[in-house]
Order: sequence, then C-alpha cells, then structure tokens
Amino acid sequence: MNSIEGKSIVHMDLDAFFVSVECLRIPKLRGLPLLIGGSSNRGVVAACSYEARKFGIHSAMPMRTAKKLCPHATVIGGDTEQYSKYSKMVTEIIAEQVPVYEKASIDEFYIDLSGMERFFNAYLLARKIRDDIRRETGLAISFGQSINKTVSKVATNESKPDNYRKVDYGEEKRFLSPLTVNKIPQVGDRTYHTLRSMGVVWISTLQQMPVELMENVLGKNGRSLWLKAQGIDHAPVVPYSEQKSMSSERTFNKDTADMNALKSRLVSMTERLAFKLRKQQKLTACITVKIRYSDFDTQSMQCKMAYTSCDHTLIDKAKELFVRLYQRRLLIRLIGVRFSHLVGGGYQINLFEDTEEQISLYQAMDRLRMRFGEDKVQRAVGMQFRQNKMNPFNGQSS
Repeated sequence: MNSIEGKSIVHMDLDAFFVSVECLRIPKLRGLPLLIGGSSNRGVVAACSYEARKFGIHSAMPMRTAKKLCPHATVIGGDTEQYSKYSKMVTEIIAEQVPVYEKASIDEFYIDLSGMERFFNAYLLARKIRDDIRRETGLAISFGQSINKTVSKVATNESKPDNYRKVDYGEEKRFLSPLTVNKIPQVGDRTYHTLRSMGVVWISTLQQMPVELMENVLGKNGRSLWLKAQGIDHAPVVPYSEQKSMSSERTFNKDTADMNALKSRLVSMTERLAFKLRKQQKLTACITVKIRYSDFDTQSMQCKMAYTSCDHTLIDKAKELFVRLYQRRLLIRLIGVRFSHLVGGGYQINLFEDTEEQISLYQAMDRLRMRFGEDKVQRAVGMQFRQNKMNPFNGQSS
C-alpha cells in the first residue's frame, strides 16, 4: 500500500449549526423556517434552517429578500456566546479521541486518521466520534471520509443533513465527476461564473480540460482547481492550536498629548488588527485599550461585545475606551489595542446586524489589501499620523 492509499482524512461539519443551537435552547423552533441575522430590512441572513432553504433562502442573503421569499419565517438575532460554547464542546470531544485535527471554523473540522487502521478501523472511529457528538451535545453533524481534504469536504456536503459518506481510495475522480463545478470548495460565485461562461458546468467537463487552459484563464488557481477536480489535494491537516489573543502596541519616540495623532494611530492599529482577524478567519468578543503615561504608569480598560471582525464596530469601541481611559492628562509614551476571546469562523458568521452594503464594502477592501498590501486601503482618519513629518511613532505588533 502506497502512502497516498494509506491516507485517511475525515471532514466533519455541524449541520445548520446556529439553527441547531437555537432549537436546542428553544425546542418550539424545530421544524420552522427560521432565519438568524439582522432584524432590519437592511440586515443580512447569517444562517437559516433547512425548512427556510426550501424557499430559496441562503446565508448572506439580504433579510428583506428572505422575508419576501418566506413571509411567515421566524427571525431571531442569534446568540454568539452560545455558539462559541457548543463549538468548544464539540472540539473537546474530537480532541480527546484523535491524534491530529484542524478546526477550520467554528463548526467545521478536519481529522487526520492516517495510520489508525493498525489500531482501529478509521471509518468506525469517525462514526463513533459523530455519535458521541450527537449524544453529548444534541447537535446534528455530518462527515465525509477519503484520502484528502477536498474530496472529504465534498463528501460531507453530499451527505448532509445528519449523515456520512466514505469515498474509497481510487474512486475520488468518479465520485466528483457527476457534480457541478461549484461543489468544489475553491469555487466561489465569481469563479463559477467564469467557468460557466466557458461552458464548464460539470466537474466531468473540467476533468477533461487541459490544465494549461485553466492556468491561462485563472492563473495558479486554475491549476489548483484542475487538480481538485481530479480528486488530488495534498494540503495537510494543520494541527489546531487556539490563539488566545492578538494585539498591537506603538511607542512614541517622544511623549505626546496630541489627541488627533493618538486617535489616528488608534484607528489605524484597530483597522489592521480587524483585517488580520478576517484574514485568519477569526472573530473577537473582547477589546482592550492600553496607555502608558510619561511616568510609566500603565492603565488598560476592556469591554466585551458580540463576536465581530468589523472595522466600524471595533474602531468605535476602541475610541470609546480611550476616551474613558485617558484621565490623567499627562503625556503618553505608549498606546495599545488587544483583541481576545477569539473564535474561529469566517466573516459570514458575523452578519447579525451588518447591512449588505457594509459586507460588500469589507469584501472589496479586503480583496484590495490581499492584492496590493494592507497599507493600500485605509480610513482617512487612520492615515493622518503618516502625513505628519514629525511622526513620533514606532512600535510592534503581536
């Protein structure tokens, strides 16, 4: 048996996670078309039940559109602390039973069971873990198993809801072949539109195309996509380690009480950290602001909030804390911002009170930062300190 044949990668995904947690807390919600997200018409659907999906509703859809599709749907705001609590419970169950696992988001996991066959049937172990999660948490969870992450994730999605599927070694390409190309995890709306314009709807078509053509159209992502269509993916399961916090501090070369410069720097630091959160697929529920006076007296203040990675929310909190914290009216030599209570999860789970316009703006800004560098797109107020030729700042982030 070669090394690839001996690989055993399991992908587990909690079914309609937010909805499932809400139904555990409020059983009468079971079986109803349920929408979780911003309650205003300008809000966005963060999650929806399978009953709501039958009406064509999906996450990230404008709430006003969802309400038109299903006027009798129940709308609730959601409870991010409860979602974090249940996610931690599931993580602990998995961690107790497997050697290596990756927490891809708040409700999604990859498990590497390669080599476990000599001790225990890997497929039976995956089923046991799923049964333990369902029994101990009450949450429905699906999983897929194959030799790599891509095929396992697709197998999970094809087995939903509340089921499982194994793709045997050598069957990867055949399993993927009859599916549409947007079933491949790498394919977003834009890539799917590009492929459809080329006449590529089915993975079987993509499998037969020359890899050089895909590279010409989509660059290096074209080759990666072509390989995944063949059922080839060498990405490893990255061992999970929970990052507790992230922070940024700046020390002045010369102590200052220039409020405009201080607040400008505070905005810039907070904005950078928020982008880092989104880049790492994380959310924070606690922000701390720290100042050090010229006499080295150091003070800090924090506040808790609903999980977020939004610039506008975090910047407002940071400025509010700074105003409350700065009481001695002495010169300041250091200022810092820290995010803690971090959880994994893409920005799409942070839509409870965001508008579709805000979401589109963040996505566009982040694409520009990814392409040209994080300094290329900033708020004007955060750039003021750069324009000062007597800029007194230096410092470091962690």
